[in-house]
Amino acid sequence: MKQIPVTVLTGYLGAGKTTLLNRILSEPHGKKFAVIINEFGAVGVDNDLVVGVDEEVFEMNNGCICCTVRGDLIRIISGLLRRGLEKFDGIIVETTGLADPAPVAQTFFMDEDVRKATRLDAVVTVVDAKHIAERLADSPEAEDQIAFADVIILNKLDLVSKEELEAVEKRIRTINPYATLHHTQNSKVDLNAVLDRGAFDLNRILAIEPQFLEGGHSHSHDNAVQSFSFTSDRAVIMGRFEEWIGQTLAEQGQNILRSKGVLNIRNSPRRFVFQAVHMIADSAPGNPWKDGEKKTSKLVFIGRNLDRETLKKGFEGCLEAAA
Repeated sequence: MKQIPVTVLTGYLGAGKTTLLNRILSEPHGKKFAVIINEFGAVGVDNDLVVGVDEEVFEMNNGCICCTVRGDLIRIISGLLRRGLEKFDGIIVETTGLADPAPVAQTFFMDEDVRKATRLDAVVTVVDAKHIAERLADSPEAEDQIAFADVIILNKLDLVSKEELEAVEKRIRTINPYATLHHTQNSKVDLNAVLDRGAFDLNRILAIEPQFLEGGHSHSHDNAVQSFSFTSDRAVIMGRFEEWIGQTLAEQGQNILRSKGVLNIRNSPRRFVFQAVHMIADSAPGNPWKDGEKKTSKLVFIGRNLDRETLKKGFEGCLEAAA
């Protein structure tokens, strides 16, 4: 079965998500999307704000998407499957501005039928350059949305000075140094930068992020979201890694927002690619190592209240002995 790519569109209230969605739906790209819109509250409004185009829009307005997402998403996608999901080029899920993106992403890992039919392509977060500093001070949701992002649309640049923009970018990079970042006004961005990115495609992590984890380092800031990365040229022993990462996610998964890595497994000719959203993990063999290529394992964690030294020690315990 052909897997339909899914783009999760998130961002805090007023950041410009609906404007971006309208751009996606109205540009002459010749593609057809199923759109799932969520609002917080019993009466839907966003659905009326979406441009009238030949798309199928499904509205979930029985509460914040992070509270009801799994059941509703599974129900809607199952209905699409019965009607023929293959007629769509993609699915776009626009979350409420108050949503935690994690349960949305987890849905596409947890339900077997949904997993077979769809492919989570990317989490795209729209950020209001003018007001994000205030939101990061009073809203953990805004911080989580940035931390989970594969692609960040830094919007409303016309409302900030060069100095303010630099400060905002620096703050975003302390939360998530690995997402691709685009500058926009009125959410105007090349749709190729948003759609079909393959950022959640395990076999394309390095192709999409060639700078992925260049060197071991860490980032943190006052609001407790941290990002740690580890690299090693020593091969990873598969059994040890599976045991360690399983235990780590079981014990700390609520604090680990995102984790992912590309590993050099001992005696394997292929990369091993891994990623997780909280405690829900996925992994698969990746592309073969090229002749003469340096086989470097790279692993990243983004989360709250993480202990870098404990994670580092655990990862190093998965490596073969030094020569």
